[in-house]
Amino acid sequence: MTPNEMLAVYFIAGSQDVPENTLPEVLEDALQAGITCFQFREKKLANPEKLAKQCQKLCKQYQVPFFINDDVALALKIKADGIHVGQDDMAIQEVIAMCAKKMMIGLSINTLEQGRKAAHIAELTYIGVGPIYETTSKVDAQPATGIQLIQDIRKAGITLPIVAIGGITAKDTTPIHDAGAQGVAIISAITKATNRAQVVQQFSHN
Repeated sequence: MTPNEMLAVYFIAGSQDVPENTLPEVLEDALQAGITCFQFREKKLANPEKLAKQCQKLCKQYQVPFFINDDVALALKIKADGIHVGQDDMAIQEVIAMCAKKMMIGLSINTLEQGRKAAHIAELTYIGVGPIYETTSKVDAQPATGIQLIQDIRKAGITLPIVAIGGITAKDTTPIHDAGAQGVAIISAITKATNRAQVVQQFSHN
């Protein structure tokens, strides 16, 4: 699976996003429906390793890449497929020093300047751009960028694969792809859905 294919429908979740003890069940529904990547973003559990391993096992069964958000030590310990970090997490050069050649690396960006810097980091697999729209899934989210930032990144000649994130619904995927992104990252669109299979398919077919 290429990075472009992997980013198509990129599901992000942790125990804080779903009813108690249901993350593996929600994830399996999403995997069956056709998500192309999963990022374990755990903000509630003091010791997330057991849950991370459960999710990792499911992803392996469906041959979908398994990323961990922010927790480099856990990603290395359980040999995740990838690590994703934000601008306020561990410095990206430290992450690269620890993880390069062992796993894929994704980085969140919120400005064109951050995008320009990311373009010079050869070890990055992709960049996460957003929040595109206002989001309730992240309490400390930056101001929404709209799809303009994706367009600006592409106009600047930055060719890194992009996954767009933040408040995205199925109807947004076509303009996001048209702006130059390879895929969309979604949290609440899946976790709050009554019919997860239908939602994932809507994102897949746009």
